[in-house]
Amino acid sequence: MDIRQITPRFFAAPQISAEDMPEIAAAGITMILCNRPDAEVPPSHQAGSIGAAAEAAGLGFAQQPLTHQTMTPDVIARNKALAAQSEGPVLAYCASGTRSTIAWALGSAGEMPVDDIIAAARGGGYDLENLRPALEDLARR
Repeated sequence: MDIRQITPRFFAAPQISAEDMPEIAAAGITMILCNRPDAEVPPSHQAGSIGAAAEAAGLGFAQQPLTHQTMTPDVIARNKALAAQSEGPVLAYCASGTRSTIAWALGSAGEMPVDDIIAAARGGGYDLENLRPALEDLARR
């Protein structure tokens, strides 16, 4: 499994499985945020299966499917609110972790300096430099 730390409270990962729950819990994660639409994965990896395994392991679980087309301000705000509900670290996942990291970055614009957002994402292995203009625009609002 590939858990990537973006901030002390936010982690991103590629697709996870039910078998990953012990490792996720051992990493100190308290909530899993599924950003992957069910249509992209087989039933064994859909949100219902992952959510049941997370809850059985004592982890919180929330689902907010993201695609590049549905990454609207309202969806980003809901994604951010779901992560903020957690009392501890959140692991957001999608196919590669990129969509989850982009959603985190867009939600963080205006709260963190853009350079810090890009550096945090880069530290987790996600290059969001191409989002700089959008992040700067959001930060100005």
